[in-house]
Amino acid sequence: MAVYTHVSAEALGAFLQRYDHGALVSAKGIAEGVENSNYLVDTTDGRFILTLYEKRVSAGDLPFFLAMLDHLADRGHPVPRALPDRAGGAIQTLEGRPACLIEFLSGVSLSRPTEGQALAAARALGRMHRDLADFTGTRLNALGMAAWRPLLDQCGRSLDTIASGLYDRVDRALAQVEAAWPRGLATGAIHADLFPDNVLMLGEEVTGLIDFYFACTDIRAYDLAVTHSSWAFDGKGAPLPPAVGRAIVEGYHAAHPLTDAERAALPVLAQGACIRFLLTRAWDWLNTPADALVTRKDPLAYLRRLDWYEAHPEAFA
Repeated sequence: MAVYTHVSAEALGAFLQRYDHGALVSAKGIAEGVENSNYLVDTTDGRFILTLYEKRVSAGDLPFFLAMLDHLADRGHPVPRALPDRAGGAIQTLEGRPACLIEFLSGVSLSRPTEGQALAAARALGRMHRDLADFTGTRLNALGMAAWRPLLDQCGRSLDTIASGLYDRVDRALAQVEAAWPRGLATGAIHADLFPDNVLMLGEEVTGLIDFYFACTDIRAYDLAVTHSSWAFDGKGAPLPPAVGRAIVEGYHAAHPLTDAERAALPVLAQGACIRFLLTRAWDWLNTPADALVTRKDPLAYLRRLDWYEAHPEAFA
């Protein structure tokens, strides 16, 4: 979440008149994240999230995201639906951007999850994959493995302004991952971005799974690897106690059993996840407008994770 597009109180008040959810009381931009413009909106009837979709989210993909959320919500998952207006439309236009008014979910996101919290989040991911087995929507992963080499080329030697030798380091790691990338693993609809800040919790209870705007069709075990790479480390990329990482794998396995082939592929899938987030963070680091209300994320935190995975191939055994 972030704020790139500013919405005036007058425009937001007029926008809310399309709905039956009360009149505007207050709105506050949310700086966390890097993808879309988000506001916490309070009305006379309650609290909501307003999301304006920026350039990395195509308006043509929104029906897939919203259908996936509806599918999960119908099966009891704590996900935020986009609310329809009086005419039944969930996708609107505001300040020249596609926009949705979204349910607010209670709970807090974590900065340093415990073993129990990691276990609960991983079980939620496994249940999500299980219940998406009959979801018929599909979407290409625009930031999947095939996109990493072009993104590396786009960043180019500017990567070396972030850290000396970074371009060559990523180039070598990517070549190794490309050569070892698994084929034939089960695919389906995945979240692809289930970081701790996209899981809301109260204690060890998952109360919200949010921010599905990278959701796509890809290798299910890759989704687990993405989750492991974000939950098993602190914000600077240092590993948390090993029990946290083990809880991610075993919590998922308890809800959606891993095959031997999936478990064997997790080391290279995790290295790929590190490259994906290193490159997108680096691109944002190099290209985020100076006046954007957005918290840039350190690409080197994912270089440290990549180094760790390369040094610990036994992490998923």
